[in-house]
Amino acid sequence: MAINDLIINNPRTSIILVALIVTIFITVIRYFLTDKEKMKEIRDRQKELRKEMKEHKNNPEKMMELNKKMLEDFPEQMKQSFKPMVITLIPILLIFGWMRATYALTAIANTWLWWYIGASIIFSIILSKAFGLQ
Repeated sequence: MAINDLIINNPRTSIILVALIVTIFITVIRYFLTDKEKMKEIRDRQKELRKEMKEHKNNPEKMMELNKKMLEDFPEQMKQSFKPMVITLIPILLIFGWMRATYALTAIANTWLWWYIGASIIFSIILSKAFGLQ
């Protein structure tokens, strides 16, 4: 009952703590399942291609060719993003179901999702930088 008392008496604080825990979970999974070397290569290549595109903005044929090269990296980027998402999806859905039921009884019943989103965005930015995922 201690957790329920904390949630009822301090719903904003508890939703921020839940957001922190969930964000840590997601970030750790991303850290271990994302090939950081491959993602860095892709980012560097994309940066170079964007630079070239700026230089050739008046040449439609060259722009098409560069755009095609940029699109070649897209499947690998998606693959790297989907691996962690597949693993975290079910636990996150379960946690959101629990939060919806739990926070419906609190003072922030209508705004708990916004509190969660705001806190998780802030924590995600901080943790991504701390883990070197950006």
